[in-house]
Amino acid sequence: MIPVAFGYHRPETLDEALALLGELGDEAKVLAGGHSLIPMMKLRLAAPLAVVDVGRLHSLRYVRDGGDHLAIGALTRHHDLETDSLVAQRVPVLRSVAHLVGDPQVRHRGTLGGTLAHADPAGDLAAVAVALDATIVVAGTTGRREVPAGDLATGYFETTLAPEEMIVEIKVPYAEAGEYQKFTRRAQDWAVVGSLAVRSRGTLRVALVNMGATTIRATAVEAALAEGTSAAEAAVEATVGTSPVGDLAGSAEYRQHLARVLTERALLAVERSERR
Repeated sequence: MIPVAFGYHRPETLDEALALLGELGDEAKVLAGGHSLIPMMKLRLAAPLAVVDVGRLHSLRYVRDGGDHLAIGALTRHHDLETDSLVAQRVPVLRSVAHLVGDPQVRHRGTLGGTLAHADPAGDLAAVAVALDATIVVAGTTGRREVPAGDLATGYFETTLAPEEMIVEIKVPYAEAGEYQKFTRRAQDWAVVGSLAVRSRGTLRVALVNMGATTIRATAVEAALAEGTSAAEAAVEATVGTSPVGDLAGSAEYRQHLARVLTERALLAVERSERR
């Protein structure tokens, strides 16, 4: 299909982009890598009257050491994450998850900020942000604010971002061992279900992909692990607080089964890596 007619703007600076968003309001959508917005526009699931292309804001493409976290610019691409030496050293699970996003074409264009703003509960990288309690830095015409990653998405493709705001940076705490288990029908597909286990600051954290309207922190699993429960027993709690839907990829019950299996596999993989 063909998108509805829209105006196109390509700002050269962040201030110019924010001014445009403030002027256009909810009539506009931000275009970063384009691999989420453009398909939705073609299907007319999104019909903005204006598109603000921020692709030239190169100042938002970086990975920096923040002392106890990585500061990652919103326009940092998935390929940057999977090849950056600082990411490999400080948050290696982020590197491995980025490698599983789509295909090389998607990874060379898609951005971390765009993925988080898109708020697809089947997205892989949001699991890292949610599990690690990352901080999302948001800029708007009235200044900047910080949002916990777990509070950014409010539902399917919905976030707390105001029309005049955009993500500018993601602060990801350091992590030690981590493992992401993703079940797909075909290579490069969206996850039918995904489970990420990661140890950060001495604590095991777990996040689930495509088990509800947003990426879910598996707090029941984490609590069981904190009490000394084995990985197999703790993984049984993976479905607590989830609300998966059934579709052509699998029923809700099938997704619950996958969540338990994948969580156990992820936890065991972290345990193995820590024993080496």
